[in-house]
Amino acid sequence: MKKFLKIIGVVLLIFIAILIAIPFVLESKIDTIVQNYADHNLDADLTFDDISLSLISSFPKAEVSVDNLKIVNRAPFEGETLATAKSLSFELGVMQLLKGTEEPLEVNEIIANELLLVLKTNKTGAVNYDIVKENEADAATQNTTNSTGFSFDIDNYEINNSAFTYIDDTSNTTFYLTEINHNGKGIFSGGKSELDTNTEANITFAMDSTEYLSNNSLKLDALIDMDLEQQKYTFKENKGYINALPIEFEGFVQIVEAGQQIDISFKNPEASFKDFLAVIPKAYAKNIENVSTTGNFTINGIIKGLISEETIPTLDINMKSENASFKFPDLPKSVRNISIDASVKNTTGNVDDTYVDIDKLNFQVDEDVFKSEAHIKNLTKNILVDAKLDGVLNLANITKAYPVELENELSGVLRGNVNTSFDMDAIETNAYQRIKNTGSVSISDFIFSSEAIANPIQINKADLTFKPGTVSLNSFDALTGKSDFSATGTINNLLGFLLSDKNLQGNFNVNSNTFALSDFMVEDETATETSTQTTSEAESLKIPEFLECTITANAKTVIYDNLNLKNVKGTLYIKDQNANLQNMTTDIFNGQLGISGNVSTKAAKPIFDMKLGMQNFDISQSFKDLEMLKALAPIAKVLQGKLNSTIDINGFLDSSFSPDLSTISGSAIASILTNKINTENSPLLSGLDSKLDFIDFDELDLKDLTTNLSFENGQVSVKPFTLNYKDIPIVVSGSHSFSNTMNYNAVLQVPAKYLGSEVNRLIGKINDNEVNKITIPVTANIGGTFTSPNIKTDLTSGVSNLTKQLIEIEKQKLIGKGKDKIKDALGGLLGGNTTTTKTDSTTTKADTTKQSTEDKVKEGVSGILGGLLGGKKKSTNKKATDSIKN
Repeated sequence: MKKFLKIIGVVLLIFIAILIAIPFVLESKIDTIVQNYADHNLDADLTFDDISLSLISSFPKAEVSVDNLKIVNRAPFEGETLATAKSLSFELGVMQLLKGTEEPLEVNEIIANELLLVLKTNKTGAVNYDIVKENEADAATQNTTNSTGFSFDIDNYEINNSAFTYIDDTSNTTFYLTEINHNGKGIFSGGKSELDTNTEANITFAMDSTEYLSNNSLKLDALIDMDLEQQKYTFKENKGYINALPIEFEGFVQIVEAGQQIDISFKNPEASFKDFLAVIPKAYAKNIENVSTTGNFTINGIIKGLISEETIPTLDINMKSENASFKFPDLPKSVRNISIDASVKNTTGNVDDTYVDIDKLNFQVDEDVFKSEAHIKNLTKNILVDAKLDGVLNLANITKAYPVELENELSGVLRGNVNTSFDMDAIETNAYQRIKNTGSVSISDFIFSSEAIANPIQINKADLTFKPGTVSLNSFDALTGKSDFSATGTINNLLGFLLSDKNLQGNFNVNSNTFALSDFMVEDETATETSTQTTSEAESLKIPEFLECTITANAKTVIYDNLNLKNVKGTLYIKDQNANLQNMTTDIFNGQLGISGNVSTKAAKPIFDMKLGMQNFDISQSFKDLEMLKALAPIAKVLQGKLNSTIDINGFLDSSFSPDLSTISGSAIASILTNKINTENSPLLSGLDSKLDFIDFDELDLKDLTTNLSFENGQVSVKPFTLNYKDIPIVVSGSHSFSNTMNYNAVLQVPAKYLGSEVNRLIGKINDNEVNKITIPVTANIGGTFTSPNIKTDLTSGVSNLTKQLIEIEKQKLIGKGKDKIKDALGGLLGGNTTTTKTDSTTTKADTTKQSTEDKVKEGVSGILGGLLGGKKKSTNKKATDSIKN
């Protein structure tokens, strides 16, 4: 007995060793078989990570597993994935492994996990699943015994956690099955057999961007008779569910040479209105099992005919309900008097002849009755719609009668009586003459919110009259944020806006008491990633992209940033997130402002290009409140009076919709209407005052002063302009940065009489009228900042040179050289010419520096009043030479 047991033990060990060893010997053969099949039969690329063979777990059968299978299309779908599977396993007899590589394998079981299949038909009609080579396929049909591949005698098959997608660009149709779990049992090798299947999945079906099924739950238990010789499959004892709606169906599908012949009829076995609610996706129909309903509901249909490249089966699908109602247990309102009479029909088999008739869709919520009907034709091409809506609907009652989840609570009362007739192409192309609307709609106490606007809009009242091609906005009264506004006008494509992705087009007259610009902008969270903004990475405001309209505006107060604009009037043309402003006028800073130009928020950072016209602006107030003016002319705040100016400016806007000063460029012309200067707290004017005691800046003559400047990259360049103090002209030019760093020159043509007692004594001795006309140029170089200026002058050297020349003139007079010699000497001082006079051992030269300075004066300089005005008042009787500063 022990010997016998030892023999059995040895045999078992050998057998186990063989089972373990066989896979290592045969796996390469299986790999060859699969690759040969793909190479000979598929016009596509097939790859996989690994093929494994097990003989132990499935003995006496073998199990072959393929990991990460992938099939990739060739042209015309080159590079697109047709199918993937995380794993495929096949069960077959062990003896099948001993066949030659050219012999077919008989497979008994197939299990696919996470199979993803994508079928496509492009606009030319080509399909991505036609991957079987024609020659090999024909040969296989003629002689299956000699072909390379598999034959199926399946006891069981499974598809687990899989998905199927069908996209047809020719008919704009998409069909999705997700979360597929399907299994079946049957024999496929005999002439006739029976297949028992069980299927669960979620289904989505859309045509022309309209979803008819949206992630609906689908269940199907089907017993199918299979006549493999006739390729006819007959359904018997079948029951399916769409969500919770039960459907029984019978009939057959037969594969014929031209396509598939279908003859299937279906109906719902029960007649409760709850069956209709069951069709609604679960996301919108919660606690459907506890809903109380009354009334009936029936659905039935026949689908019969040939599916081919040219035809579809005829359709006769009907849905009816009478005197139905429903009430959810946790909601206060019910929906009553529901009547439905709808059908989908096709009597010719031509897909273009399919149409939908909704002859009746009526209901009542509380005391509000709503009636409608619609007829839809030409579903696969240019859809034709003929509809009628009539009734009253309190929007607040929707969520009180049905558990729909909304981002924002609805409120308001909608009243309407509208007939509409249109085709979708007319909406897409704005062919208003083919859009026939008649009737009227009104809404009151309605609150509308959207991601496209910053704040909810409370519509107190709106009345619209529908006419062919247009909608007249008879009245519109609304509030949003801080703003109130009323409007009238016309809307050209309301249906395109509501039913498609078209913009809201129209012409509107808008009146407002208070209009805050920020109330009508939307925050763009993606803008900061690509923004060049230098201030902070805040969300930027956007003009709503759905607006395409002309707005004639009249507002008493417009709030823009920190400014309150009064009596705003003008026209805005809005399109493609761009606002073009024309003839905009407003009262501000006790003056008037005119605006024209563009603002665009289409890019990551808003841009603007504007022309501003300022008239009678209060200088001190405007330069205090406007950051842009502060940057352009920071010294102007010391002026008291009025400003006229035109500014051409462009650049980026920051997160608060104000100009980003680091990016602006442009030019400006300014005229100053003032006689007053407030020199207090002006370090710059105080510094000039300490260098030039003979000037009292309070008495500067600013009458008719005009300046020109340009700015770019944070730098302001001032062209020459002239100030006058009594008989002293002052020419100013230079530049400063937005950070207030200055580089200015002020050139003063100073008469000799202001230059001290010694100069005046010499002039008196010479006693010549020409001498009284002598002036010298004094240059003040101004650097540093407006709050901490650095000022240098050449006043001391100028006075010293003048004194020497006057002494020389006096000598010439004393030695009797005559008036001609004196005039020659004076000419060097008055005319700026270089003159050399030799006397004994003394040589006198006219000041060449004066000539070069006067040339600069002739060139002129423009600028902002920039940093050159102000200081303490001085006594004009004080003699300058008593305190000439270096």
